[in-house]
Amino acid sequence: MHNPFPGMNPYLELPDLWHQVHNRLIVAVADAITPQIVPKYRVAIEERIYTSIDDSLLVGIADVAVSRRDSTRTGSTVTATRLAEPTPVKVPVPEQVTERFLEVRSTQTGAVVSVIEILSPKNKSAKDGREAYQNKRQKILASTTSFVEIDLLRVGKPMPIIGDTQTGYRILVSRGYCRPDADLYTFGLKEPIPAFPVPLRQDDSEPIVDLQQLLNQIYERARFDLAIDYSKPVQPALPPEDASWISEILASNTPFGYGD
Repeated sequence: MHNPFPGMNPYLELPDLWHQVHNRLIVAVADAITPQIVPKYRVAIEERIYTSIDDSLLVGIADVAVSRRDSTRTGSTVTATRLAEPTPVKVPVPEQVTERFLEVRSTQTGAVVSVIEILSPKNKSAKDGREAYQNKRQKILASTTSFVEIDLLRVGKPMPIIGDTQTGYRILVSRGYCRPDADLYTFGLKEPIPAFPVPLRQDDSEPIVDLQQLLNQIYERARFDLAIDYSKPVQPALPPEDASWISEILASNTPFGYGD
């Protein structure tokens, strides 16, 4: 029932599960911050909606093509016209995407002081999703609003950060009053997720988010152990050393439910 990994659980990155993890983390982060910042600030959950055409979202035509016969009768003679066999293909389907993020606002003025984003696969991979996200990201970084970007996904192209040569998971903390300087927290699969601060106004105390604790809590409350088949290898595939480490971790824990 507990998260078997000391840091990020790579099985939570599966596309069929990540949107649930994302939504629960958004709420958990908001709930964790609020007691630390009231009454001067409050946290709002906002939505970004756009249309995406992704190659992974396809409508399939049946594997077996069925010929249609058009028959006409001339007296007792039946003439059948047979259509040529079509080639089975797939077409991309537009999808309306809703992504949630957090805004920390001043209760006195309503001004947005800080934005917190948790990246989704579409932000890092899909053309429309990445474009929509990067447009917003650039507007924030060009403003005085502080920005926190949480990347718990190994798939896709990382967001641009000058001077960053690290791979793996990342948390970016960019204070609006310090740009272009920012803090980058990097960590690998075997490391705990580091706690990080959420910037407010320059002279205000910054709330701390223990993301590892929040992830472990939602893992248990959502019973993600029942939705994950730990008998299958992690996707995308890991280097042999990491894959072996994961096997050892799972072997040392009690058996998991496989969602059947």
